[in-house]
Amino acid sequence: MAQQINIIQEKQDNILRINKWKFITWLFIISIVMLFASQTSAYLVRRAEGNWVEFTVPIIFYYSTAVLVLSSVFLHLAYLAAKKDKLVQLKTFISIAFAAGLTFLVMQYYGWQDLQTQGVFLKGNPSGSFFYVLTGLHGFHLVTGLFVILFAFIAAFQTKINAKELNRLEVCNTYWHFLDLLWVYLFVFLLYFR
Repeated sequence: MAQQINIIQEKQDNILRINKWKFITWLFIISIVMLFASQTSAYLVRRAEGNWVEFTVPIIFYYSTAVLVLSSVFLHLAYLAAKKDKLVQLKTFISIAFAAGLTFLVMQYYGWQDLQTQGVFLKGNPSGSFFYVLTGLHGFHLVTGLFVILFAFIAAFQTKINAKELNRLEVCNTYWHFLDLLWVYLFVFLLYFR
């Protein structure tokens, strides 16, 4: 009887227990949403005031968007591989996701260079300034996401991620997929409200 009570108590404790890293990740995501909500609101208010120069968004931003979406696909494939204990596939897919994330940042840099050849700079017209600030803020957060992937990458190669231990990869996926969706939102927003 006492053993059954202990088992029931353990199950109740597990139900009420929250993974601290998942909780921290969601708090961080909420703060990022608030940051970008304020920035996009400021963008719309400033745009309505006038003196707004429209410019063509370089094509490389379209390609970088596809690369970032592809990185999320590979990170999800890494998660599916880990759930099935396919550790070689896990390592391969997480490596590709990391490489695609780095490629996205490099492409963003080249996109900024293309903007400068059009005469769009950080200083000057508010439309260009906002473009640089919004894409730069996202780029900064993407760097933090790459560090999260790097930690999961190291854990995968140390075989600390497997079907029974998925927390690190779940946190990584949640944050990275959020950053991916955030970029798609920003990119569509910047294209629509030029």
